[in-house]
Amino acid sequence: MTSLAVHSTFFRTIRTAVIGVGLALATLAGSATAETEVNINSGYAVHGYDVVAYFTKGQPTEGSDEFQATYDGATYRFASAEHRDAFTADPAKYAPQYGGYCAFGTAMGRKFDGDPHAWKVVDDKLYLNLNKNVQERWLTDVPGFIRGAENNWPIIRSIGDASLESSPPAGLTQGAL
Repeated sequence: MTSLAVHSTFFRTIRTAVIGVGLALATLAGSATAETEVNINSGYAVHGYDVVAYFTKGQPTEGSDEFQATYDGATYRFASAEHRDAFTADPAKYAPQYGGYCAFGTAMGRKFDGDPHAWKVVDDKLYLNLNKNVQERWLTDVPGFIRGAENNWPIIRSIGDASLESSPPAGLTQGAL
């Protein structure tokens, strides 16, 4: 084999390997993004609580494995077929804001767990907070913290919290606006 043929084969092999690695990384990046955009605990969004029940019953209600739907890469559970069907008809209406992460944390530029028992519906949108203590702070200026979170969410939605803590991106607010 000539020197030119050896070099040509070598570069084709390298190019194929680089393309393969690029495709693998793109697939992994897509998976990481879906996982960070929705807060999933024990395999479910909102810890498996029925998001429609916040609007219809006015209280947290555990969902059932019998009634499930998928939205935005996450599985939601419901207490009844009626609630599941209402959700699938208009998931954006019922899904919690900021992927189910803590609304106060989002206003601070972070992604903390959302507790299904620390919740509030504001202007027909469901918001969760890390816990009741954090929720008390959030309730001191709900409109301001929502504005702060609305500013931050497009910036942080695809970034894991560990990265947000160690290297916060530019443009984040720190609290209420």
